[in-house]
Amino acid sequence: MIHFKFKLFITGILMLFVYQLSFSQEKSISITIDDVPNTSKYQKDGFTPVLLNVLDSLNVPFTIFINEEKVYKTDSLVKNKQLLEAWIKNDLALIGNHTYSHPRYSDIGLGRFVQDIEKGETLTKEYVSKHHKELNYFRFPFNDLGNDSLQHVSIQNVLSRKGYIIAPFTVESSDWMFDFVYQYYLNKGQLREARKIGEQYVDKTIELVRFYDSLANKIYHRPVKHIYLCHDNAINADYMAKIVYRLEHEKYKVISFEEALTDPIYKQADIYHKKWGISWLYRWMDTQKERVKWMRKEPDLSEIQQLYEQLTKN
Repeated sequence: MIHFKFKLFITGILMLFVYQLSFSQEKSISITIDDVPNTSKYQKDGFTPVLLNVLDSLNVPFTIFINEEKVYKTDSLVKNKQLLEAWIKNDLALIGNHTYSHPRYSDIGLGRFVQDIEKGETLTKEYVSKHHKELNYFRFPFNDLGNDSLQHVSIQNVLSRKGYIIAPFTVESSDWMFDFVYQYYLNKGQLREARKIGEQYVDKTIELVRFYDSLANKIYHRPVKHIYLCHDNAINADYMAKIVYRLEHEKYKVISFEEALTDPIYKQADIYHKKWGISWLYRWMDTQKERVKWMRKEPDLSEIQQLYEQLTKN
């Protein structure tokens, strides 16, 4: 009997080891998209949902975070509602709230921010219910969780009561800056310069994925299930396929947001109580000194930042 129990014990240990080994060796990332739906681009593209079509053709899971105000940004209300519904009903999509009008929580305070969250649920809940889905996730505009710990705790309590899970991210590549410059060149008919920015965006995104993966490996001694934050914009419509292909070449599996959140790292307490929208890998660090040390090692985005600042001044 003792010999049999010992064999069971050893078998259990080996199974646990194999599980941990397989968990640690697989590189994975989830794609999350803020500021959906981009109705201005939709109208410009002849009411073709380019980014949605790209994601659908890639057959990879993704999560969207909706600003319902965008539905009312152009004069094509019926078509814009159809666009929002198309995003929501897609079989590959999980659904999140990103507020109605994308305000900064630290600027407007708890009361007005909660009102904006609730205003941003109207159409989303209608379509979610119609297509037998759920609205479980919330992402803060600018990833601004508040000015201080009191603001952080106050809104977290509200979101918890409403059944929302706050959506973290580990990787982002300032796609909004690349997109601004990319669209500037497209609008000027400078296609060569636009392509250069698009390729630079892809390269920097992969470079940043590698950086945050190395950071995670340093802290947790294994690859983690990453979450990539990007936006519903022109540069992703044109270059998301290349990003996904490059990720796959780097041996990353694109996984759902639900699966990413099963990684134990997302159970950690967020101890960063400022308003700046930094990666959760930084939010979990014990000290600002440690954060700054790693931030200084990030891939250089100064070229695109300088170009962005130059163009926005003109």
